[in-house]
Amino acid sequence: MKNSLRWIDIGVNLTNTGFDKDRDQVIADAQDAGVVYQIVTGTNAKDSHQAHRLCKKHPQQLFSTAGCHPHDAKDFSKQDLTKIKKLLTQPQVVAVGECGLDFNRNFSPKEQQLSVFERQLQLAVEVNKPLFLHERDAFDAQHALLRNYRSQIKGAVIHCFTGEAHALKAYLDLDLYIGITGWICDERRGQTLNDLVRYIPDDRLMIETDAPYLLPRNMRPKPRSSRNLPQYLPYVAQKIAEARNCSLQELSTQCFRNSVNFFQLEAS
Repeated sequence: MKNSLRWIDIGVNLTNTGFDKDRDQVIADAQDAGVVYQIVTGTNAKDSHQAHRLCKKHPQQLFSTAGCHPHDAKDFSKQDLTKIKKLLTQPQVVAVGECGLDFNRNFSPKEQQLSVFERQLQLAVEVNKPLFLHERDAFDAQHALLRNYRSQIKGAVIHCFTGEAHALKAYLDLDLYIGITGWICDERRGQTLNDLVRYIPDDRLMIETDAPYLLPRNMRPKPRSSRNLPQYLPYVAQKIAEARNCSLQELSTQCFRNSVNFFQLEAS
């Protein structure tokens, strides 16, 4: 899809091994598709360090997050917390996360997830940077913790939101941002999200690919590979624009502004 508009992909897993053979080309192709900036997701201390190192190699295109995903909570240590805190002092590391709760698969025990998430909430308060949040089948517990800390944290975005109407309303009531992925392009499971996305205020919406996951199913012709790429972000945007009954220009302008302001990116 050709795109002359400007986009920011707020969630890209560029440290994933699926990009080892062509990572630099993937970054360049995204630029050609109008994806001006990408925010590389950190999911544990080691991965967050790799994300930051990649940002230093591409300082004009990439920013990153630093944190511990709930799947990795079982292995989280005090040393990891120290490493993540140090990374968050770097200007290109723009948010704490990916952090939150995931009770869908429970790769880490719930008690450890809750403890590690709260430590990262406290860290976000300490370093005064926003949160990049993950939540799956854990709304009640996550919302309760966020509500307790909301007055102290700078801000938060619910990455890859796929929840129900009550969850969307509750997160918006906390003045959180909502990140929408190619899940909305999935006719098998994305209809609820397609119906809800119109209710997200203009100034609370951001978009992302979550590459290499969640390949948009509205791509024609369909790519041979199931690997999602940041250059496919315009397909996600097209579906969102249709659902919100707005133009791509309007969506691009608003989402770009929201992302720059939220992550404090130095962009014109």
